[in-house]
Amino acid sequence: MKEIPVKELTINPMEMIAHRWMLISAGDEKASNTMTASWGGLGSLWGHGGGLPVSTIYVRPQRYTKKFIDEQEYYTISFYPQEFKEKLGYLGSHSGKDEDKVAKVGMKTVIDGKGIWYEGAELVMVCRKLYRSPIVEEWFIDKTIVEDCYPNRDFHDMYVGEITRVLVK
Repeated sequence: MKEIPVKELTINPMEMIAHRWMLISAGDEKASNTMTASWGGLGSLWGHGGGLPVSTIYVRPQRYTKKFIDEQEYYTISFYPQEFKEKLGYLGSHSGKDEDKVAKVGMKTVIDGKGIWYEGAELVMVCRKLYRSPIVEEWFIDKTIVEDCYPNRDFHDMYVGEITRVLVK
């Protein structure tokens, strides 16, 4: 992987996140976890001179990965070639609390400074947490989203992270 300036990143976030999916990962050399996500965003927020490059991720309270995101200063979002889609499906539907799901799909953990991701990634963004807020039912303007996406009222926490490193294959 080689590091590039975040300004050189040229991707379609809608295609990458919604259709190819991403892994959200956090932890350290002692323990870590990952989850597959198809909701999130990339953009510019706060800061001066155009804002900070940021990612926005959403994690439900019952997800095991949330514990690691909450404990660490950094998380990563990583994207994989299409042939990894079945593995990402498994990683998103099984808990790392119950099994070593990363080993089960044959992926190996990479720990590099403040980031953790998995071999085979085409793109990795290392993100420093800036903000966390719960999604709150009362604040929905379009109430149909609550019924469609939260029938169990297990609302996500939203995290905003400054993209501090971008690594490409």
